[in-house]
Amino acid sequence: MGRRAIRLVKAHAYGNDFLLVSVDDICRAPADLATQADLARRVCDRHRGIGADGLITLSPSRYNMRMDLLNADGSYSEISGNGVRCVAAFVATHQIRKRRIGSTIVIDTDAGPKTLKLLAREGNRLTFVAEMGPPTELRQVDLQILGSTIRAVVLRVGNPQCVVLGPATEERLDTIAAALAVDPFFPAGTNVELAEVVSPDEVRILIWERGVGPTESSGTGACAAAVAAAAFGGANRAVDVVSPGGSQRVEWTSDGIQLTGWAEVVGEIDWWVD
Repeated sequence: MGRRAIRLVKAHAYGNDFLLVSVDDICRAPADLATQADLARRVCDRHRGIGADGLITLSPSRYNMRMDLLNADGSYSEISGNGVRCVAAFVATHQIRKRRIGSTIVIDTDAGPKTLKLLAREGNRLTFVAEMGPPTELRQVDLQILGSTIRAVVLRVGNPQCVVLGPATEERLDTIAAALAVDPFFPAGTNVELAEVVSPDEVRILIWERGVGPTESSGTGACAAAVAAAAFGGANRAVDVVSPGGSQRVEWTSDGIQLTGWAEVVGEIDWWVD
């Protein structure tokens, strides 16, 4: 038998990177790549694959596109704020009629349809404002982690989030955040953000992504950190959330959360299989 190629698109938002693939290509894959989880683990591997934080499967929808997300370890994720923007950037740059500034793109997800408005285009980098919906199940809890009691803010922004307000340090990321991500309190696991309120208008975060580990950025994580900081940390309801990959704007209103930031498509790759 000859070799086959699965076409993958590489995109990222603030260093949070994804591989996009058509569901039709996965269906044509050979037996050893029969499951999407196996494909995700293979292609997302930083040393033996192409490398990414997650694999996004694209399929037709009554909206512009349907996305389904698997983390780098093959585990399921309901949504990604950065991933939604990556898909929107792909739609905006690859359709026959390229989307103009001000146009709207709707991406279907397991957390519901997400509407994005194209605000600016600079080369391959496209800036969107995304309607992420309202936060749910917002509350504070005390959890026993590594022999200490940690007060955390838990909520959902389409996916589970756990925010610890206070110093955002690498040491706390590798210990407290890593332990929280797999704590039994979260039966499906959780994304964790260490969030430091620098000023009422700025929150600095470090992220431990469920199924990935440390990431340079997270769209839903930025939303969760902003909500937690506004509800319990003295921040404003419109803030800049700064992660190692850059700054995103989050506005929490009575209508829900608006997330503003950029994404870019960086290339296409053929994943070769025998």
